[in-house]
Amino acid sequence: MSGQVAADIRYLQDEEEAVFSSFDRGVAARFGGFVRPYRVWLYGALAAVLLYVACQLAIPLLIRAGVDQAVNGGAGFHRVVLTFAGVLAANAAGGFLQEWLAARLAQQVIFDLRSAMVTHLQKVSLGVLDQTHVGRIMSRLQGDVNALQEFLETSVSAVGDLFLLVGICFVLLWLDWRLGAITLTVLPIMVAIRAAWLPRVQTTFRRAKDAASIVSAALAENINGIRTVIAARREERNLADFEAKVAANRDAQIAAAHYAHAMAPAVETLTGLALAVIVVGGGWAVADGRLPIGVMVAYIFYVQRFFEPIRTLTQQYTVMQRAMAGGQRILEVLDVPVHIADAPGAQVLTTREAGIELDHVTFGYRSGRPVLHDVSLRLAPGEVGALVGPTGSGKTSIAGLVKRFYEVWEGSVRVGGQDVRAVTQGSLGRTVGMVLQEPFLFTGTVLDNIRLNSCAPREAVIAAAQAVHAHDFIMGLTQGYDTPLDQRGQNLSQGQRQLLGFARALVADPAVLILDEATANVDSFTEARIQQALKTLLKGRTSLIIAHRLATVRDADRIFVLEGGRLVEQGRHAELVAAGGLYARLVAKGGASFDDAA
Repeated sequence: MSGQVAADIRYLQDEEEAVFSSFDRGVAARFGGFVRPYRVWLYGALAAVLLYVACQLAIPLLIRAGVDQAVNGGAGFHRVVLTFAGVLAANAAGGFLQEWLAARLAQQVIFDLRSAMVTHLQKVSLGVLDQTHVGRIMSRLQGDVNALQEFLETSVSAVGDLFLLVGICFVLLWLDWRLGAITLTVLPIMVAIRAAWLPRVQTTFRRAKDAASIVSAALAENINGIRTVIAARREERNLADFEAKVAANRDAQIAAAHYAHAMAPAVETLTGLALAVIVVGGGWAVADGRLPIGVMVAYIFYVQRFFEPIRTLTQQYTVMQRAMAGGQRILEVLDVPVHIADAPGAQVLTTREAGIELDHVTFGYRSGRPVLHDVSLRLAPGEVGALVGPTGSGKTSIAGLVKRFYEVWEGSVRVGGQDVRAVTQGSLGRTVGMVLQEPFLFTGTVLDNIRLNSCAPREAVIAAAQAVHAHDFIMGLTQGYDTPLDQRGQNLSQGQRQLLGFARALVADPAVLILDEATANVDSFTEARIQQALKTLLKGRTSLIIAHRLATVRDADRIFVLEGGRLVEQGRHAELVAAGGLYARLVAKGGASFDDAA
């Protein structure tokens, strides 16, 4: 692995630890809360396990009885056979029920767990998600949860194996304490081997999980940025970086596999030794008449079964270690603090005449590095305001604060006269709409994407599309409003996706509308159509437009000029030109973008 790749991996690990820093050592107790609602299924599975274990213990004893009856010519042989058949049927029923109930329990718990993780991630602030690779989150939602599912599906049978092991030990000593004592001497050896194996396996499995997350993050990044990769001709370099991460993951997984299977040869060797001792020692006892042949036969069956639960429990312990490593990472997701939540007694924002006000706001994404410095501005209900300024001046940050994607450090943000921290997030979301530079289109039809955040009827969707001049191109698609969209709407042009974003906002009918660079990525012909759509969209609403192009902001009621995170000018177009400041310098240069003045 190259030094650069190692540094990248360390960076990703440090980044994750900075976000997912909270961890409760009581992993099993925490997950017990997800199992508790389905404890009836758990109790049923445990009852089936007890039935299965009882049958497993009874089978060799019935074989012993049958052998003794056959050797002694007893008349009760047929009763032994009938009893044996009944026990086999009960054994099959117990085995089926324990597996079926355990699988049902595991699937329901995993369903609830995934729902809880997704619900929680939707509540955490965007500041947390901004610092986290999507691939690493997906690794926790899929790989770690799958590891826990595997453990849940096999844990009930593992309990049965433990009961079976204890039961076999008791029966072995009851049948013949001398042979039983010889057989059980292998247990201290097993304990010593496990004591040497355990500390290494825990660290190895955690390292393997982290390596898999890093690969998932790198894969997601390369797929999402494939156009940039091809355009920059970085295929070979990106492939080399990815192969290095995959190689590190391969090595970590191989190491985990080595430890996972290290116990199996030891168990097999001890099984062979124990059987050899039983056959030799028991054979002498039978030959001398000190041990009935039926007991000898039963003993061989029990000794063979004695090591099966040990082998299974060893494998289950490996599964448990994977599950505990995954469980820790799952709990870290669930323990990410929710910084933005409805305050106790939060009010519902219902006003249709909602202005926007920032009062001495200071804000940043990282501690000690503010991007907004003591910003105060006011937009009256029904006014159209514009935020302009060089890239990095804080325009999008203001939009995020109005939507309460983030919390201010100092000052307050008010919508409709109420602090956004004092109203419910749901009502704020319905009051304040947003159209982004590139609206995110989901897999589904055009109709579903337009009414994404509303339950509007089809007629209202069509009316909204007509109002923003999107209807004609929609009807030109293969199935009109029922046309399925490709991933992120890639079968549409940038301008068409933008018009769908406008139609979506119009259907939602918010009192306040924020347009974040809504015309930045379209050509001049498409922009003319969008400008017409904007007139319809902005009518009767308080609107805040973030734009670089002068044509988009020239007619705004109030223009706010930002530079270095500070509000340096505000007023109408003519007033700002007359003032001779930063805004006037752009106009004097005849530039098409405010960045030209930077």
